[in-house]
Amino acid sequence: MKLIPAIDLMNGKCVRLFKGDFNKRKDFSREPYEQAKYWEKEGAKCIHIVDLDAAKTGIPTNDQSIKKIVKSVNIPIQIGGGIRSQERIEQLFSYGVDKVIMGTSAIENKELVKSLSSKFPKRIIVGIDSKEGKVSTRGWLEESDVLATDLVKEFSSFKIASFIITDINTDGTLEGTNEVFIKEIIEITDIPVIASGGVGSISDLLSLTKFEDSGLCGVIVGKALYENKFTISEASNILSTERINDIPINKDYYA
Repeated sequence: MKLIPAIDLMNGKCVRLFKGDFNKRKDFSREPYEQAKYWEKEGAKCIHIVDLDAAKTGIPTNDQSIKKIVKSVNIPIQIGGGIRSQERIEQLFSYGVDKVIMGTSAIENKELVKSLSSKFPKRIIVGIDSKEGKVSTRGWLEESDVLATDLVKEFSSFKIASFIITDINTDGTLEGTNEVFIKEIIEITDIPVIASGGVGSISDLLSLTKFEDSGLCGVIVGKALYENKFTISEASNILSTERINDIPINKDYYA
């Protein structure tokens, strides 16, 4: 299981939202490409980018920042936010992006996702953002009646790289992940799953390692890294295959 640091873009800046609320935003001082270089230097093997402006409006406005990030690092970049057409995907691939994340379009145009995952096998990630078990779209501003579990079952037959599942109620809170939701998802699919939302401590990461053998291949972390709750190096040690799995851990020690 790998740790994937997150860069959320808004107006060309690194930001973090609280539970996806655009009105509860915190800006960070580093330029996005500088932040990406820092994550790489710290040991990140991949970087997760979300274009929040595009997620909200469907109109990409942060492409200069995205291109600068890609040119600044030598590790894979996965990006989501407002990706709703083949043309947009091809544009992002032309920038050097490794994988793209389709979220809103996963509900609104399933046939497009199916077609694109066949055209670009293992380069399309389906992002499922859930609140109370139901999927939200368009930058989490719109709630649907579609169950996250139903969507995972349906897309599991496609040639996608992975699912990214986010529990909106935990995102940006630093209060821990929704393990019930994570377990529910990995039990119904053979596609690798990346968890997102709520990680606030090394203890939270350690708790997720029990899902590795069941299909959890990664965890996206943003706010906890920005606020120095732990380092990428510390997280990598916890998530490495060399750690001792069978010894009971005092989680209070890592909190």
